[in-house]
Amino acid sequence: MNLQDEQLLGQAISLAAAARAAGSRPFGALLADQDGNVVMTALNTTVTEHDSTAHAEMNLLRAANRQIDALLLHTCSLYTSTEPCVMCTGAIYWAGIRRVVFALSAVELSHLQGSDPYSDLLLSSKVIFAAGARPTIVEGPALTEQALAVHQGFWAKN
Repeated sequence: MNLQDEQLLGQAISLAAAARAAGSRPFGALLADQDGNVVMTALNTTVTEHDSTAHAEMNLLRAANRQIDALLLHTCSLYTSTEPCVMCTGAIYWAGIRRVVFALSAVELSHLQGSDPYSDLLLSSKVIFAAGARPTIVEGPALTEQALAVHQGFWAKN
């Protein structure tokens, strides 16, 4: 991971803070092209849109599939504030994105969530991607302290 990756991951974490400020869960994601230009961003909207599938990565992929040519999408990297869940990992794989960079690991998130009923399907995205027929590069965790700060106090009250 290089400095540009860290900067883009920092932006994903800022998006997570924006999702929280907007009344949803603290997760954010973005797509960047090969030159590191941000192509698209998304927030988690599970609470505000009353949609359990509206994770930041899913919102990003839904918009990207409508607006970005598949060949360009396959060359993009997805940066996310937290390791993608099982659902999001599958969607990322099927979208053909070949590189994912995340900040907070799913294990760290599960420690924060405690007895949250939404944290019981814990399977590393690295394991899921490794089972795929085509390679997906997965980098993370990184910027963990910064990512943890966005979640501070959130799960205790939700």
